[in-house]
Amino acid sequence: MKKILASALLLACSSTTFADAPGGPNCGWGNMLLEGKTGLANHMLALTTNGTSGNATFGMTFGTNGCNVEGPLTYGGDSLVWFDGILDEYSTAVAMGHGEALEAVAAMIGVEQTDRARFNNVMHENFALLFPSTETTSQEVLDSMVAVMAEDEKLKKYIS
Repeated sequence: MKKILASALLLACSSTTFADAPGGPNCGWGNMLLEGKTGLANHMLALTTNGTSGNATFGMTFGTNGCNVEGPLTYGGDSLVWFDGILDEYSTAVAMGHGEALEAVAAMIGVEQTDRARFNNVMHENFALLFPSTETTSQEVLDSMVAVMAEDEKLKKYIS
């Protein structure tokens, strides 16, 4: 019984756990019923209530139940999931100044097509800063990439 309950809870929560407050922080009956409560159990119960009854989906569609879809979704977790898998290919592409991994990273961070050549060149020119050693971590590369982009007039608009 515990496995079934845990599986059901995981299934109910898995599709919504990567976005912060879809529909807004006040969206759905679960939020209304548990307003002011804190803690994992209360958040999970609110999420389950919203997910199993479909009221948050209804609210986002019709603008009811405290839901608002005008604000941007956010994610407070680690952005390295997608980047870790292509770090080797990305370093090779940066060293060459072109390649699929470089294009994929540019696309993932929202660099417009008109600025992709600039992105490729800037990353290539700063290879030594991005990859100072073979032990450089994904987080270090991302941090360096953000710093490099912040110094470039055309690319700084893509970091926020």
